[in-house]
Amino acid sequence: MKFDASLPPLSLSAVPETARAAEAIGFDALWTQETQHDPFLPCALIAEHTSKLNFGTAIAVSFARSPATLAYTAWDLAAQSNGRFILGLGTQVKAHIERRFGQPWPESPVKKLREQIEVIRAFWDCWQNGTKLNYRGEYYKITLMSPFFQPPPLPSLRGGGIPIYIAGVNTGLARLAGEVCDGFHVHPFHSVRYLKEVILPAIEEGARKTNRKRDDISATVTAFIATTPEEMNFARAQVAFYASTPSYRPVMDLHGWSDVAETLSKHAAKGEWAEMPMLITDEMLGEFCLVTEEAKLADGLKKRYEGIADRLALYIPFVPGERDEWWKDLAKAFSK
Repeated sequence: MKFDASLPPLSLSAVPETARAAEAIGFDALWTQETQHDPFLPCALIAEHTSKLNFGTAIAVSFARSPATLAYTAWDLAAQSNGRFILGLGTQVKAHIERRFGQPWPESPVKKLREQIEVIRAFWDCWQNGTKLNYRGEYYKITLMSPFFQPPPLPSLRGGGIPIYIAGVNTGLARLAGEVCDGFHVHPFHSVRYLKEVILPAIEEGARKTNRKRDDISATVTAFIATTPEEMNFARAQVAFYASTPSYRPVMDLHGWSDVAETLSKHAAKGEWAEMPMLITDEMLGEFCLVTEEAKLADGLKKRYEGIADRLALYIPFVPGERDEWWKDLAKAFSK
């Protein structure tokens, strides 16, 4: 199980120091997010200021971008980093795609994301191997690539490809990851039971369709942890926020907490954020968050996610100078 870190929302000027510190700590990868900032711009700085650290987007909103722009950006980052970049994509939810990004929500999100991935790889195959660009699907018709716009092949790929991970909560995207992707970003809002009974079987089902095995798909888990009362309060608030999202309802349904999820959605619709954490009981929190003593954290994480996670990151972002020894101890524990 590899141990990764999440880049906090910060200015680009702070990225080089954070990247160098993450590599020194011993993380295997550093992930950027699309929250308050563009997820790709920090990646160029991570590539420039590290030599071994893997890095990628977790996630970039795919439906806010064309597959061509995604293909070019990933190609350049892979070239700059000598193949250390991982392209992580996520669909986001309908309201954000339509009302924040001003883009249409597809009739079939899974089918559109599949086509985006196929188009991206068609570009890469064209650039790396000289194949003719000729993709025709329901959502995309991509047939033009003249030499003026074609980047040179990447020696760092050596016959392989740039890894593509996708993120999701429900089975449709998990199956898609099993079929066509290199990895799956597990949403922080999960329980171990949900992963074992819903997500992993869906990944395996998708993998069988293309004669692949579960081991061919890297499961990347971001975990809630709490070792102090303050961290418990933070996790409780985040769980309440995620549980209020209608498209994430199956996670709550599995545990028989559909009525709580419905109530949380009503509070969220009214902007009643302060009332929501109180609905998350200690039992619920224990399902979605590892609550433990600090000295037992590493062993607790390994035990909780053994056989599930190939990569593990904490929901707490990595900030240089804050708890460095704590992070080093965790990274060392996972390197054994």
